[in-house]
Amino acid sequence: MTDIRIGTSGWNYPSGRGTWNGLFYPSRRRRGFDELAYYAERFDTVEINSTFYRIPEAPLSQAWVTRTPPGFLFAVKLYQKFTHPDMYLSRDGVSDWDLSRDDFDLFRAGIDPIATAGRLAAVLVQFPESFHADDDARGYLDWLLAALADYPLAVELRHRSWDAEGTADLLGGYGATRVLADEPFKPLKKDVGSVFRDFRKTLPTSFSLSYLRLHGRNRAAWWQHEAAEDRYDYLYSPDELEPVAAIARDAAASGRRVLMYMNNHFSAKSVANAVILKRKLGEPIRGDYPPALVDRYPELEGVVPTSGLPL
Repeated sequence: MTDIRIGTSGWNYPSGRGTWNGLFYPSRRRRGFDELAYYAERFDTVEINSTFYRIPEAPLSQAWVTRTPPGFLFAVKLYQKFTHPDMYLSRDGVSDWDLSRDDFDLFRAGIDPIATAGRLAAVLVQFPESFHADDDARGYLDWLLAALADYPLAVELRHRSWDAEGTADLLGGYGATRVLADEPFKPLKKDVGSVFRDFRKTLPTSFSLSYLRLHGRNRAAWWQHEAAEDRYDYLYSPDELEPVAAIARDAAASGRRVLMYMNNHFSAKSVANAVILKRKLGEPIRGDYPPALVDRYPELEGVVPTSGLPL
């Protein structure tokens, strides 16, 4: 049996031009409407991005578990202090990058309810483009993976210097998988065979996880934009998603669990593309969707059931 999980990066986008309100989430809501519970009726996994900006407290993680059904999985993005020191140092009141064992303990305690419940799909360790594969960086990555080795790990290394030999061995030593990412300057190509062969080289044979992230291909707004959400204003066409689906099929056929997260979240485009990917891969499409989403993305016509009833 294959285990392919398709979801989105985050579930809460309440403001900005790219809000999900009125598209994925109904405009009219009953009292106590729960976005995560609503999301989990339609998808079986989510990538939590809020943990990048703040280590969660255990009661919050427990609430995420409680609000979702058994079998629903969370991928948890590692706190920015571990991977983005420049971003961490730009925070108000921060004067030193004083990473310590206490930081690991806080992160572990924060996600413990998810891990203990068997609901942790992976810890996502995402480094910026500026993280190059020099000796210091390799040493740091080795230290970081060792400290997190109790968890399933997915590592996103964006700079091309990590494509050199040795990266797969470093990750494989800790059972970590390398994230395959689609982004404006490194789109996955239609030559699926070569893409997957290169991808498979980065995966230790002993690890049973493949992890794909799709950020969109909005090249014009990737580095220069008025608002951060503009980077993710991109809708993949069904043809653009076919190579991605082919990679997932190949990975699943090799016996790996496949995690796929759409990060092109502007105006719930990630939701629309996740549903299209589900259909391409023969995954069940659960729940109904607001007509506004289908009106915005006609590709969903006939793919998802709709309900005009207010929630």
